Order: sequence, then C-alpha cells, then structure tokens
Amino acid sequence: MWFAPSLRAATIREEIRLIRWQGAAIRAVQGERNNVVGITMEIHQRAMIGLVLLASVMTVQADVPRTPSGKPDLTGTYDTGTLTPLQRPEFLGEIEHLYVWVADLLNWAAGIAIDWTWEDESDPDREAPPKGGDGNNTAGAGGVGGYNAFWIDPGSAVTAVDGKIRTSIIYDPPNGRQPKTLPGFEARMGARYQSFIHENTGTASWLAHDGEGPFDGPESLAPSERCLISFGATVPNIPSLYNNYKRVVQTDTHVMILQEMVHDARIIRIDSEHTAESNRKWMGDSIAYWDGDVLVVETKNFKRVNGLVGADENLHVTERFSRKEDGNLLYDFTVNDPTAWEASWSGTYEWQSKPESKVYEYACHEGNYAMGNILRGARLLESEWQPAMDVADAAEGAD
Repeated sequence: MWFAPSLRAATIREEIRLIRWQGAAIRAVQGERNNVVGITMEIHQRAMIGLVLLASVMTVQADVPRTPSGKPDLTGTYDTGTLTPLQRPEFLGEIEHLYVWVADLLNWAAGIAIDWTWEDESDPDREAPPKGGDGNNTAGAGGVGGYNAFWIDPGSAVTAVDGKIRTSIIYDPPNGRQPKTLPGFEARMGARYQSFIHENTGTASWLAHDGEGPFDGPESLAPSERCLISFGATVPNIPSLYNNYKRVVQTDTHVMILQEMVHDARIIRIDSEHTAESNRKWMGDSIAYWDGDVLVVETKNFKRVNGLVGADENLHVTERFSRKEDGNLLYDFTVNDPTAWEASWSGTYEWQSKPESKVYEYACHEGNYAMGNILRGARLLESEWQPAMDVADAAEGAD
C-alpha cells in the first residue's frame, strides 16, 4: 500500500481542476447571460427612443396638413393685411418688438379710428369738384375725389410673429428700414410715376417744362394705373391699402398664388430651372424647392418696371413659406437689387388663414375704359394751354 498517498494526491488534483473548470464555465455562462441581458436592454432602450421620436414626428405631421406626397399643404385662402408697417418708425431705432399691452392699445385705437372713418359718409347730392380740383391728391385722388374709407382695408391690427409683436415687417437691417437708395433712384421713380404725383391745377401745367408729360399716351401712365401690375408689391408680397387676400393652390410640381389686387395669378414651378434671362416678366420668373418643410422660392428675370417700387430688372427675391399648426403661413423674404439699394433687406410677417373666405375678381378699370377719358381730358387741357399763354404773354408785353 506504499503508493496510496500518491494516488490520493492525484485524485485531489483532478477534483481541484474539475472544480476550477466548473467555476470558469459558470462564470462564462454568467458573463454571456449578462451580455445578452445588456444587449437586450440596449435594444429595448433604442427601440423606445425610436418610438418616441417617431411619435413626435407623427404628432408634428398630424398638426400640419400635408399633400399625398408628404409635403406641407399650403393650399388655402389668406388675408395678408396688417397694421404692422413695412418700415419701422425712425424714433424706435432698433426696438424690434412691442409689449403686448402697447400692441393692444394700438389695436384698440385703430378700431376706434376705423369706426370713426366709416361714419364719414359721402354726400350723394354733392356738386362736382371745383375746376382745378379740391386740392386733395392723396393716393392718386387727383383733386377730383378718391376712395373713402369704405374701400380701404389695410388690416385691423398689428400682428404677431412667433408670439411677438414686431414694430416693422423689415427685420434686416436691424433698424427695420430699407437701406439707402443709389443715385438715380428718385429720378427713375419720378419719371415712372409722374401721372400719380402730378398736381392737378385744371391746366396742362406739364407743358411749362421740357420733357415727356404724364399723359402723353397710354405708356406714360404708371403701370399700376394701366392695370398691368398690382398697386401693392407682389414679389415680394407686401401688404397694401386694400385687397390683401390671397388664394394659394398647390400641386407636387407647381404653386399658384392668386392676388386679390389686380387679379395677378403668380405661377411658381417646383424643382425646375429658370427660363432664359431674356424672358423677362412683370412678376419675374419663380422657381421653388423644399428645404425640409419650408418652401423656398427664388425669383429673378424681372422687367425693368415691376411691382416693387424702386426695383429694376436686377431684382432678385428669395421667399420662404412655412405652414403653421394654426393654419397661418409664416412668410419671410429677402430683397436684393444691387442697382436700387445699397444692401439687401429682409422682412417677415404672417398670412392669416381664412378658410371660409373667397377671393373675388378685381376688375381693374373695367377694361381700361377710364384710359380714353384720361387722355382726352389731357388733350383738351393742352388745347386750352397755348391760347392762355398767348394772352398772358400779350398782357405782359403791354405792361
């Protein structure tokens, strides 16, 4: 039995190795189980995050009407009238927003003023204006009577953008005003709109100076007076004295904006290219693309005379349309015309959704019947001008 201790030691060593192997196996199994549990928990967490994100996206999409292709649907009727001015009053400097109570006070005062002007009724038995006019040339009245308050609808309140009441539509430059104009701007505007700014004295006073007169022919009259373009800016869209409604119709390839003012129908092509530079239009050539949920519109190739006062054929406008959850459109624009202004300028305001309203036809001048009367009246005054000058010269010579 001399070998018994050695055998016993070997047996013990085997048992120890077995125990170690079993421990390693157990630890390996536990490690794998922990890895599986960890991976499972990570997958679960990622799945939950994905579901939350998906739910948030679905919530946003549910709040904004969309086309079958998934794009925000801008289709609708909107009122773009607002008492917020295009340019900020200079005394406000760089004050960008109003306190809510100040805005409420302004809206209240505007309501009172509107009600008061509506009480100023026209006298149906009034006589014709005196020869030479009544002296009122406001808004093109020409001294012979213009629109009363019944026809004027610029808006009824200063409006908010993202819950803040702006002091001007323009936000860049920071002073809320258009940049300085370049040399030649005023002369160009005077020639283009001389039929608007002409002071009616009842005589052909334009014959007293050299150059073209305001009523030499149809082309001498301002383009909006000839009903060629809107009285208010169309590109970019800037609120005007009245007729501020818009009708938007959208497809996957086009957006049409029907202007109430002078019945302009603006066609915007989506994912297209600009036409040839020689193909110039009153409202320019507009193409668009989607930047997420924002429709970005680029417009250029304008005529030398277009709807934006002061601009010329070098005008380039960028617009951004965003549909909001309340149905309104957030409208943002940037104007760049290097031969009109020293720098570009940008503005923003909201188009108010009016789903129950319609845009009715604006029949400007009813086929331009007034054009003939304007020109006939000018020729009559011109025929009276020279004899009157001859009499005046003779009287001066006699003295």
